[in-house]
Amino acid sequence: MIFEEMTPQQKAAVALVAFGTEVSALVLKGMGEAELEKITVEIANLQDVPPDIEKRVIEECHQIFMARQYISQGGVDFANDILQKALGSGKAKEIMKRLESSFKTHGFSLLKDIDPKQLAGFFQNEHPQTTALILTQLNPNQAAAVLSELPPEFQAEVSLRVALMEKISPEILNDIEDTLEEQFGGASEQDLSISGGAKSIAEILNLVDTSAEKNILQSLEAEDPDLAAEVKNMMFVFDDIILLDDRSIQAVLKEVETKDLSVALKAASDEVKTKIFANVSERVSSMIQEEMEFMGPTRLSDVEAAQSRIVEVIRRLEEEGQVMISGRGGKEDIIV
Repeated sequence: MIFEEMTPQQKAAVALVAFGTEVSALVLKGMGEAELEKITVEIANLQDVPPDIEKRVIEECHQIFMARQYISQGGVDFANDILQKALGSGKAKEIMKRLESSFKTHGFSLLKDIDPKQLAGFFQNEHPQTTALILTQLNPNQAAAVLSELPPEFQAEVSLRVALMEKISPEILNDIEDTLEEQFGGASEQDLSISGGAKSIAEILNLVDTSAEKNILQSLEAEDPDLAAEVKNMMFVFDDIILLDDRSIQAVLKEVETKDLSVALKAASDEVKTKIFANVSERVSSMIQEEMEFMGPTRLSDVEAAQSRIVEVIRRLEEEGQVMISGRGGKEDIIV
């Protein structure tokens, strides 16, 4: 066995054996079927590996891991500079070349830095189903921003398709990625499976602007009342604060800035205000009310932005298990 003649799969096999079964099992779990099959065959075919070969393989793995860490810390140039100082220009160039393919942005990942207005313009000529599928691949904030830029009728059609979407085959996704790469550049090697559904559109609608949200929900109700109800039940809006118990309200208020709370309450219902003021001290309550009066007339967009930030805190705390939302059904849904 000659180190210079070893394939990447052979080196991976040697490294996995050297790392032991527990570490190897974790690595293998993250591989695709085709890649897993190749590595498994190489492991099965391994004969006695000379200690010097094993040492060089492990050293190379370590160098590649460190290179990735340097890249995450300071970028490609930073990593290249550190490696040159540590290993020399020749070895540094070799390692960076091996990592080159991982620097490229593939398929749907190409869209993460694209301006929402530009993406919305791109979707104007796409089928609603294609647009819906691509939106489910974006993070909820970006998907919401794009959805808000679409024409009202198109918003509703796309949202309905996201809500009704089921599993999509990797072949269809690959075709769509090819189109994206032609439009935005890059090369794809991904094999993806995705699902939309009511939860996906609810997450997006929690983040779109109010007018888009109302338009989409109204259209969903007209098209499919049961689906619209399901989506609403999965959404949480600022007025739903009344669905939180006192302990949860207090946990949320610890994470919220007083200024945001004062602005958010400017357009809140009396029921919400009562709920909030009941869970703060008289001093804090007076301070908030004084600040609300002092700030005078406030733009609705500023109020909605503050409310959205508070909703994001609530959703985060709910995911962490620190608060419980009783549900739109009311107190009968609370578990005691």
